[in-house]
Amino acid sequence: MEPTLILRIFEDGLFAAIASIGFSSISNTPRRAYLCCGVTAAVGHAIRFILMEPGLAGMGIIWASTIAAFVIGILGVLLAPTVKCPAEVCLCPALLPMIPGMYAYRAVAATISCLSATDEPAFNHYLYLLNYNGMTCVFVIIGMVVAVNLPVFMMKRISFQATR
Repeated sequence: MEPTLILRIFEDGLFAAIASIGFSSISNTPRRAYLCCGVTAAVGHAIRFILMEPGLAGMGIIWASTIAAFVIGILGVLLAPTVKCPAEVCLCPALLPMIPGMYAYRAVAATISCLSATDEPAFNHYLYLLNYNGMTCVFVIIGMVVAVNLPVFMMKRISFQATR
């Protein structure tokens, strides 16, 4: 791997950690869990970045986000007992930087353009953009929700240990 790619991966993880800690701070998360949220977000986002990189794995955003969310789930469950918080406290803020906001924005913009289109080719084009961006956004979110919850149920003893 070239040094610039390693720097880009580190940068991606760092910014995801900062965003996760920011989300944690506004959602009443205990301060002792900030580091857990930041680490899980950084690792998960960096994994998604690596999986989506064309020179490395070249996956699409849906599968890359699903795999990264699974890793976030595993890390959150394993780190939750050390911060003495439920696993969800670490999981939710770590997932938020991976929400596909641009796809959601483009889907809304395509909806508005679709409704204001005056001819059929333009309407079909905007309808296509609405379907592509909307379905991508929905499937990324569904994949992340399912994948992040799998480790919670797979490792019940550990995940519910913090709440006892």
